[in-house]
Amino acid sequence: MALIGPSGRPLTSKTPGGNGAAKPDGAVNPSPYIKDSGLETFAADVLEASREVPVIVDFWAPWCGPCKQLGPAIEKVVMEAKGAVRLVKVNVDENQEIARQLRIQSIPTVYAFKNGQPVDGFQGAIPESQIRQFVEALTGGAAGQSPADDLLAAADEAFAAGDIASAAQAYGHVLQEDPGQPQAVAGLARCYLRSGDLERARATLGLVRPDGANDEAIRAVDAELRLREGAASAGEVAPLRARLQAEPNDHQARYDLAMALDAAGDREGAIAALLEIVRRDRKWNEDAARKQLLTVFEALGPADPRTLEGRRKLSSLLFS
Repeated sequence: MALIGPSGRPLTSKTPGGNGAAKPDGAVNPSPYIKDSGLETFAADVLEASREVPVIVDFWAPWCGPCKQLGPAIEKVVMEAKGAVRLVKVNVDENQEIARQLRIQSIPTVYAFKNGQPVDGFQGAIPESQIRQFVEALTGGAAGQSPADDLLAAADEAFAAGDIASAAQAYGHVLQEDPGQPQAVAGLARCYLRSGDLERARATLGLVRPDGANDEAIRAVDAELRLREGAASAGEVAPLRARLQAEPNDHQARYDLAMALDAAGDREGAIAALLEIVRRDRKWNEDAARKQLLTVFEALGPADPRTLEGRRKLSSLLFS
């Protein structure tokens, strides 16, 4: 594909131009794998560069709402690919000749180039998951796995085997390379939880980067922390059972029993006690039992059999 420059001659990689490190508004791009380009540098930035690594070109404009949604998502995925793919951003308002030659009809439009030729593309804002699939297909899966992924897997394996020191060290290495990485933050916080250091576990959760605050692993550790913190005020199991035997409708005693059972490691017993409160009085204490059940389920994770069975029973009680 040949693009024609202002002189009327085809552009080549020798066409002069800047390195594209700065955005038109003066801001610096967040990664060495991302740059802005225009007519003078397009051949070098895209056509020639794509002979070494796939290049994604994002055609956008400042006034385009969907562009503002798509752009940050593409940048995030490209940064995570750590060089397996490059991103070039072209402002069509400032580069109408490129848009015309490539027949850009609407924005955002994204083209992928390999070996100097366009090989794939899409139009409109799409979810991050689809962008990730697009990039992984473009790179043959090279963007889907990184050394950090391998280190995370090793950390998870060490944690599951009970080698908390090795797991914590591995999670720490990931965070040195990728500060705030949600799975690593959650893993390190779990290590502190396992050692009983709730304060450091809570502080570690605070290290997660903003876009990872709602990550499933982070939410699970946060829920576990809330359960552990609540367990500090839990009473003894035997006296609470005696209170319930004397007065089965003492919901506070049953709730305290659930907390005590969970603190003692009997999570199934805690779930059963909370479900019994819902069965007897679902609105007791502003839905306290139902809310506590949701915290337990979040701590266990959505795929845990206890979560699946507990949710089934809770739904049956709420909608019966």
